[in-house]
Amino acid sequence: MPCLARSLALLIIVLSIAGCDTAYMAAMEKMGYAKRDILSDRVKSARDAQEDAKKEIQSTLEQFGNVVAYEGGDLEATYKKLHGELETSEDSAKAVRKRIADVESVADALFSEWERELGQYSSADLRRKSQAKLTQTKVRYKEMLGAMKRAEQRIEPVLKPLRDQVLYLKHNLNARALSAIKGELVKVDAQVDQLVKDMNRSIAEADKFIQSMEKESD
Repeated sequence: MPCLARSLALLIIVLSIAGCDTAYMAAMEKMGYAKRDILSDRVKSARDAQEDAKKEIQSTLEQFGNVVAYEGGDLEATYKKLHGELETSEDSAKAVRKRIADVESVADALFSEWERELGQYSSADLRRKSQAKLTQTKVRYKEMLGAMKRAEQRIEPVLKPLRDQVLYLKHNLNARALSAIKGELVKVDAQVDQLVKDMNRSIAEADKFIQSMEKESD
């Protein structure tokens, strides 16, 4: 039995890596995980990815401020730290996009399955109740996904100027170059503030959706 469990676990990992989400969900359901459980888990992962991205981008902005405020020391080391922070933020942004896509994939599968199964009821009353629950879940999901996407769309406008400034500094590590980019710090700071607000709203919507899913499962 342990061998079988390990084989199933390995199969799930392989299918996940291959991007075959339909097969992955089918394998998970055979192990007792319904699509709504997978959706709840993926919303949690997307929420956590947004929290990580928010912190990483704030850290990158802080390091950008340190570079601009440079008054002496090893400028090369300071630049390298900024470059590393930016790369981490880029990775976090990719993770957010991936997690949101994962949420959409299982949600589409769940709602399609739910719609099909409505036709299997012999009881009109139970069908109406299930339909009402589906409609309610879709509304909550749409609100949550909309918040996630709005926050995600704020990331690139923040990373783009940071990316430009880091690239500019790569070949211009001097006081004149630092002076030239000081004005960008205020602009990026304002963009990051808005991103953080949107991220916080999205995270709150994700928490609310997760709670509603867990409450319905009780």
